Amino acid sequence: MRDTFVDTTTDLLAEDPRTALVLADISADAFAPAARRHPDRVLNVGIREQLMIGVAGGLALTGLRPVVHSYAPFLVERAYEQIKLDLDHQGVGAVLVSVGASYDRAAAGRTHLCPADVSLIDTLHGWTVRVPGHPAEVPALLRTAVDGDGSAYLRLSTLRNDVPHGGDGALVVVRDAGPGTPLLVAVGPTLDAALAAVADLPVTVAYTNRPRPFDTAGLRALAGEAVILVEPYLAGTSTRVLSAALADRPHRLLALGVGREDLRRYGTADDHTRWHGLDPAGVRRSVVGFLRPAPVG
Repeated sequence: MRDTFVDTTTDLLAEDPRTALVLADISADAFAPAARRHPDRVLNVGIREQLMIGVAGGLALTGLRPVVHSYAPFLVERAYEQIKLDLDHQGVGAVLVSVGASYDRAAAGRTHLCPADVSLIDTLHGWTVRVPGHPAEVPALLRTAVDGDGSAYLRLSTLRNDVPHGGDGALVVVRDAGPGTPLLVAVGPTLDAALAAVADLPVTVAYTNRPRPFDTAGLRALAGEAVILVEPYLAGTSTRVLSAALADRPHRLLALGVGREDLRRYGTADDHTRWHGLDPAGVRRSVVGFLRPAPVG
């Protein structure tokens, strides 16, 4: 996904003189050719993530459309105050593009883990959040974000599904188990594990790479009494959105994602997926337990 982002952004810089790119050293080498071609619109501020957002806000005030890029914890957590003030409070938009996701660089330690990024963005108003599940989904999502005027967050990951799924973010039914069956909604790269987990269960599976704004109309059309949500970031991040959308009807909701406990372990991204119960076996255990009938008496 990162390579696809670099290629697409390089093309956008050449195609649209409104596009600018702000970096804080991360991926600077990959963008070196673009920086030579567009020295006035490719800016590397060094290891100063707060300044990176401030510069993006200033560029946006001049009418440019800034793309801002770094690791998720540096881009969202470290620079959150600047996002709140220099973008939102100023009334300007930018496209934030992160790598690292929740635990892609687990070997680098807790500094590079960021399961809470979407939750933080969710405290702001009117942001679009895109979580692609395959590299081939990245170009269209990025171009749509850059073509717009509002603020958007594009969350890239080394984790991926086997095949891409297009669309505008509306829920796409990938497995139809029939009317009235439990609905599982998989966000971004969680889809393949979710499909494997419920392969022999009567569960309908739908996919989205746009958790904000969430497709609540699609959810209401598909949801029965039992809804399962699988997200690749902090568990429960979208619970309030789904619960509000279904508030007028009886429903049960299971929210799966990255746990809040600090595991204090290194390992690989696959290790963390397993430890957080987001691998097929873990998702299956949670789903089966959730759908098991309650004991009588």
